[in-house]
Formats: sequence, C-alpha cells, structure tokens
Amino acid sequence: MQRYPHLFRPLQVRGRDLPNRMVMGAMHTRLETLDRSEQRLAAFYAERARGEIGLILTGGHAPVPEGVMDPESPVLQDNSQLQHHRTVTNAVHEAGGRIVLQILHAGRYARVPGCVAPSEGKARINSFAPRALSTTEVWDLITAFAHTARLAEQAGYDGVEIMGSEGYLINEFTSAITNRRDDIFGGDFERRLRLPLEIVRAVRAVVGEGFWIVYRISAIDLMDGGMTAVEVAELARQVQNAGADILNTGVGWHESAVPTIAAAVPRAAWIEAVRNIRRAVDIPVMASNRINTPEVAESILASGAADLVSMARPLLADPAFARKARMGQPETINTCIACNQACLDAIFTDRTATCLVNPRAGRELDFVASASPSSQRIAVIGAGPAGMSFAIEAAQRGHRVSLWERSDEVGGQLNLARQVPGKHEFNEMLRYFRQALTRAGVKLHLGVTAQAETLARAGYDQVVVATGVTPRRPDLPGLDHPKVLSYVEVLQRRVTVGPRVAILGAGGIGFDVAAFLLEDEAVSTDTASFMRTWGVDLSITAPGGVVAAAPAATPPRQIHMFQRKPEAMGRHLGKTTGWIHKAALRRAGVTQTVGATYLKVDDEGLHYRVQDQVHVLAVDHVVLCTGQRSERGLADALQALGVPVQVIGGAHEAAELDALRAIEQATRLALSI
Repeated sequence: MQRYPHLFRPLQVRGRDLPNRMVMGAMHTRLETLDRSEQRLAAFYAERARGEIGLILTGGHAPVPEGVMDPESPVLQDNSQLQHHRTVTNAVHEAGGRIVLQILHAGRYARVPGCVAPSEGKARINSFAPRALSTTEVWDLITAFAHTARLAEQAGYDGVEIMGSEGYLINEFTSAITNRRDDIFGGDFERRLRLPLEIVRAVRAVVGEGFWIVYRISAIDLMDGGMTAVEVAELARQVQNAGADILNTGVGWHESAVPTIAAAVPRAAWIEAVRNIRRAVDIPVMASNRINTPEVAESILASGAADLVSMARPLLADPAFARKARMGQPETINTCIACNQACLDAIFTDRTATCLVNPRAGRELDFVASASPSSQRIAVIGAGPAGMSFAIEAAQRGHRVSLWERSDEVGGQLNLARQVPGKHEFNEMLRYFRQALTRAGVKLHLGVTAQAETLARAGYDQVVVATGVTPRRPDLPGLDHPKVLSYVEVLQRRVTVGPRVAILGAGGIGFDVAAFLLEDEAVSTDTASFMRTWGVDLSITAPGGVVAAAPAATPPRQIHMFQRKPEAMGRHLGKTTGWIHKAALRRAGVTQTVGATYLKVDDEGLHYRVQDQVHVLAVDHVVLCTGQRSERGLADALQALGVPVQVIGGAHEAAELDALRAIEQATRLALSI
C-alpha cells in the first residue's frame, strides 16, 4: 500500500498527466547567469527529473531587459536563444520529467538603471528608483509576455509560470501600495487586476491547446496595505477565468518584515492562506513555503488545502526526494534544513546556489561519483559533518571505512546547533547522516579516543582527521572564575545558567547562545505562536495580513552581548537570515555593546572598557563565544610518526562552525581517493 496516497495520485491538467503532486518550485540559482552553461543547467534539472519530481519550474526569465533581477539575469525574447533552452528541455524530457519556464518581470525590484513600475516609488531593498510605465508601454509589456511564452513553447517547455507574487511587477500592479495610477491599469481594485488578466489572456491566445499556464499568485502580501483575503480570492477566480490552468502560491513580498521560508518559520505555516485560494477556484492550487518532508506534503493534500505541493530548496537538498517517498523510504531523504546558507545567501552575494547538505546541487558536472578502481582501508577520526560526509561518500565508492568518535554519538557540532531555537531542522540532518552511515556500511567506533600509535600500527591506507574545533579562550584575568562558562557547556546543558548573563563574542555562535538562553523554541515550531510574534493575521482580514505583533513576553534572562569590534553587531550573519536573529534579540531586550575591551571577571561581574570608560556589569555568568581553534593534535602526532594524513573540516580551518565548508571539502576529498 502506498505510504503517501495523496502525493502519488496522478493529476490531469489540460489533457496531460502529472504522475504525482510534487513540484520543484522556481528559485534563482544563478546557474543561468554566472555559469551560462546549458549543459550544467540541463544536468541540474535532469537530475531532479530522474528523481521523479512531477513537475519542474525554472528560475525566472524576464520578457524584456528592464525586467531582469540584475544585469546578469536571463531574458528570453529572441529565436536565437531557443537551442540553449532545448538542451535543457530535451534533457528533462529524456529523464521522464516535465518542465515549465517561469516568466518574471522584477519591476521595482530590478537592480538595473531604468527599472520600471506601475508608479514611481523606490523599494527599500533596491538602490535604483523606478520610473512609471505609460499605458502604451504596459500594452507592449503584455505582448512581450506572450512572445516569451510562445518562445518557451517552441523551446520545448511544457508550459510557463507567470510570476505574479513576491512584490514583483505584476504584484505591484495588483496592490494599492505600489499602484497609484489613474488609467485603465490602476486606481480601483478592478483596474488594478487588469494587467495579470490581460497577460494570461494574451499568453493563452498564442500557445497551443496542451500548453500549461501556471499563475503564481500572492496568497498573503505581508505588507501593510496589501490585499485582503477577499481580494486575493477574487483575483484567483478572475485569473482562472482568463485561462490559467494551475495557481501556484507565493507568500510575502521580498521587502516584508516577516520571515517566510527560513528555519525560523514553522513547517507549512502559510497553509491557511493557500486554503483561501483553494476555496475560490476549480483549477488545481499549489502550496509552497516550508514544506520539506513527505509527511508535511501529504498532510497538506489530505486536508484539502491544496492539490499540489511546491518544494524548491528541498530539491536542492535531495533530487531523489520524490522517488524515495514513492519507495516508502523517507528516512533516506536528505532533508532541507532551511538554513539559506548555500542557496539564497549565495545568490544574493553574486554566487551560484548550491546546498549545505548536498554540495552536488548545481555542480552535477563537477561532483561525479564513480566506483573506486581499488578498495582502500580508511580511518576517519571525528564524526562531525566533515567526518560523516567523507565516510559516507568514500564507503559508497567501495572503500572500507572505519569512523572513530570519542563521544557516544555522531554529529559533532551539529549536536550543539540543534539545541538552538529555530535550528530544530538539524535533527533531520543528523537522522539522515545516521541512516546513511549504516547503509554505506561504515564501521563505527563510538566512545573511543583514537590514538596516533594505534592508527599507525593498524596500517590504514588513508587516515582522514576531522577532529573539529575547541573553543578559544581569550587572555582575560578571571577565566577560572565560576562565573565563566564556555558555549559548549551551555549548549550541552551541563550547567544551570543564571538570570543575568554576559555573552562575549557576537558571531553566529554568540547569537545562537543568546537565542538558546531565551528559550523561545515555540515561535519556530508552532504556527500560532509565530504569527502572534511577527504580527500576522492568517485570515487576511487586515490588508496584507499585517497586524500589531503581540507584546513580547518577559524573557527568562537579562542578556548582554559584547563585541570587540566597533562595527554593528551581527554584520556577518547570513544575508537572508541575520535580520531574523537580530529582530528576535531586540524583541527580547538583549543589550548590545560594541568596541568593548574585556578587562577581567570577578565576584562583581564583568569588567570592561568602552571608549576609555571602565564599566562593571553585575552578572551571574559570562559565556565565552570568542572563537574556535582547530583541533589538530592527532594530525600532528600522526605526521610525526610518518603516517600520511588528510585534514578536513574544522580541524583544517576553524572560523565559525561552518558545516557548509566542511561538507563540501569532505565530499570533494572522498571523490578524489
């Protein structure tokens, strides 16, 4: 019996079948721009098609140059581009998949001079101010959308997705926030809807009968003054009547002050906004955002809130997501942990997207696994992210791998990270690693401290040291005072932390420790708590679904964060998630002091200096988050004995607790042996 009956019920759309209800959602990868290799794109999408995903939506392609996300983003408006796209569509179809091209006009989000919008008014996330389109230009733009759709059909795509959400151009036309026009494309509600309806009609008029039109609608704007639930439902009905075949749902504008897809957001948090659309129309509706397991996807479909589920980043993490679900093996899925580090943070800093838990994503032509020509005996020391990744990859290639770990469980620093509120998804990462080690046949030695002499006598062909990091202890009088704790002691719950706390160091670990000590896990796991905290009305009675946030509860501790550097605290946190962490600490009343010199810790508390002024802060505990050192003792001892050693992960480079770098480095090494 099928474990996920709703997920694997075929769906017929415009006389053509989708084999299941799972969709790879559109996302920017920069593979189209920075790499410009149709072979790389073809390999990327074909891998997901072989993984049995029902439908693939590509990243956005602008219909006109001024509609691009940035100067390097793709435009589809010329017949000469078709062969490039046919390489991609042919690869997907040969792999048994279906693929739809997203048409996206960025509007006032376009990071280019000469960007356009329905009305003047610069977006706060863009340095370029748009000019308002004339009525004639809007009609020309409608023609351009239709032309791009026709080219997409000629290139072999199964359909197009018209991007009408997330605050891009079409969404700007439908919203009174950004549409202050007085012509036929603006003013009252009916006229604000005209652009998307005319685009859908124009596309339907020029494409074949079996060609799909997906329209991505903003289910909830999360902008003060945005659309209400009634207005969203009416737009959905009219888009259906204009000729759309499927409605996909977007959540929030990019400039919204509410998180929508990070790990701080509960799974399937936005499903009631999707349900509002589902009740309004007869065509299939697609749910999106924070759907990362087959169980969550199945529950959404079973509830009747949607007919399809869109998962973008989960298909970066594991391209075989759908196949593993069909085979009833969800424990083998490499789950997206919604960290954003290697995907969204990458594309917004001019890099191509990949995935922390799957460094092959977007690099399918580089990370090619093959059986090793000879089987070697390999010892791996340290079962953190680097050690486990290497051990699994090497064993899968046919090597005989022994993994040594001095603690009683695998995971290393992941066991610290998963204690932090908002990082509960790291439990999925550990679950995946544990089962993958077993399936690969890695021999585990837990609770054993590997000795250099023992390893040397064993005669391994390779020794890989992944012993991680140890906390750095600053040169500070009073370090041995009972008030002083390391972040490891705190996150491992080995101590009871008092109500007044100073945290020294404001990197990622410092912010994590502060979140841990505030004990606010419910906000990231319970939808109602999340909505109250961030001021969201899921009924969307309030325009845009934005209401006043609930008053912050009295925090369990008074926390003071300190940083030596005089720059703004949290400056080096993740591009797309740092603001969430900083907002949470502000809400909890965490104080921040930058440019501090730590003087000593004694019975009075923490003594420090700022701009030649000496202060004493009375605290119960001082938590050291002052960096890490590579743990290389074993590597040095082995080298002294003449044993060849490879050093990876934190043992190679300490920095922050960087699982992204550790996993990629380990995977590359395993493929080279």
